[in-house]
Amino acid sequence: MRIATKERAYNNRSYSAAVRCARILARNRESIAVRSDDLAAANLTRIIDATLRLSNKKGFHSTTVRDLAKASGLSMGGVYSYVASKDALVSMILGEVLATVDEVLAAPPPEVAADPRVHLRWIIEAHIRLSDAMEPWFVFCFMEAKSFPSRERRMSVEAEAMTEGLIGAIITRGAAAGVFDIGEAGLSAALIKPLLQDWYVKRAKYRRRGTTIEDYIAAVTGFAERALAAKPLEARRRA
Repeated sequence: MRIATKERAYNNRSYSAAVRCARILARNRESIAVRSDDLAAANLTRIIDATLRLSNKKGFHSTTVRDLAKASGLSMGGVYSYVASKDALVSMILGEVLATVDEVLAAPPPEVAADPRVHLRWIIEAHIRLSDAMEPWFVFCFMEAKSFPSRERRMSVEAEAMTEGLIGAIITRGAAAGVFDIGEAGLSAALIKPLLQDWYVKRAKYRRRGTTIEDYIAAVTGFAERALAAKPLEARRRA
């Protein structure tokens, strides 16, 4: 069974940097000095785009506000009009990623949530497609987490636990319904989570292998279902 999520929620246009930064602007409006929404959104997009590029190249810890100003085409004063500090910038980026993950993964369609096996397939595909659409954002949050300020580091840990909790709850329901045959749902969820992260953390590896996103979704789904001893949908329907 194929879950039709791609066009509904994971197209790159819907999750472009401009859309993400408009949401960040709305969430942080009181702390941003520039009053024109159009100008503020455009420049915030330039700052965050520069942050993600430089962090991927040299690491966020080594990136200075002067670097961000040069890469974004703004003055240092211009950068400070939008972000009071590098810590504030981390909070903006991380906050948007966590909000988006929560909005997408915690709200499956009713027909999906009704069947644990379909739900597991859906959440695997949803996570991979979402991280693909927002790859630089997800990479930043994963690679820089250890150097985050304490509050943001705690948010990152809690977010990972939330995602594992969603997967674990699906597995628990599936085991109770006889769909999955597994002993420890929490541990199983913790083992599935790194497979989802691998798509964006080690993308170069999969490019070299010629692995498409469709290939990867199918592989992770099949691996998870075999590990959980999932019963085929057809057999369940006959039963």
